[in-house]
Amino acid sequence: MAGDAPKAVPLTCHGHSRPITHLSFSSIVDDGQFYLISACKDNNPMLRDGVTGDWIGTFIGHKGAVWSSRLSSDATIAATGSADFTARVWDPQTGECLHVLTHNHIVKAVSFPIQNNPQCVATGGQEKKLRIFDLTRASPSASPASTNGNTPKIPSTSSEGLEIGPGEHTASIKSIVWNVDYNILTTAADDKMIRWWDLRTQRSIGSLKTERDITSCELSTNLAGDVDAGILSVAAGHSAYFFDASRPGQLIKQVNFDHDIASVAINPGINRFVTGGSKDTWVRVWDFEQEKELGA
Repeated sequence: MAGDAPKAVPLTCHGHSRPITHLSFSSIVDDGQFYLISACKDNNPMLRDGVTGDWIGTFIGHKGAVWSSRLSSDATIAATGSADFTARVWDPQTGECLHVLTHNHIVKAVSFPIQNNPQCVATGGQEKKLRIFDLTRASPSASPASTNGNTPKIPSTSSEGLEIGPGEHTASIKSIVWNVDYNILTTAADDKMIRWWDLRTQRSIGSLKTERDITSCELSTNLAGDVDAGILSVAAGHSAYFFDASRPGQLIKQVNFDHDIASVAINPGINRFVTGGSKDTWVRVWDFEQEKELGA
């Protein structure tokens, strides 16, 4: 089947010098425009035009590999998590760092609410802690020095994030997803556990253990940013799990393959999903209902 499938030519985006660890798109923000942010082991997350792939800018400041990168839905703010024990929040228009969120270990995951104008960010990593930072509590201050009439801002620094479910994570958190319900978050960890958390009670409300290590966990809504419905896609070994994002822990279906996959994402509007190979360089397109490969 795979040999007869049509092959698509990818759009290549140059610039990074080491392996890319994570990609995140914004929603469509204006006249069909959207943006892409990439995390990389070269310490330098990059912002690109999501339509053309053209480089817009690089966020400078991390001192270690960047493991996670996110844009808010409206692309007004960005966040990154790094091996330098910090998460950083950025202004995508200027490239300035607005907030430095300090941790006691490597930050592997960051996430914003999918609603526009986010006021907080979630972080997690090798601390084994899911934390929420309120970005309204500290604002960047203007530097007394100025260059060419422009006054640079000094980023605020904070280590006081609210921990959700203290002690419940037993392994490093590798992915965080804010669900369509603002009060629900999903985490994927190195103990092969997917957990759902309610911010109102600050406790777990559901979990699922996968057979193999989890390699990706992403939420998909439609491209227009409809936050009323969505599908949570999880890759683990030779299986893809699809959950109803509006009903925590509700499995829609599990699709098994004859090979390991590294990542999975779905377009709910057209019932298609894509998988990235774990041991090859192919991205494959599948029909969600028939579980049939359509192209690569």
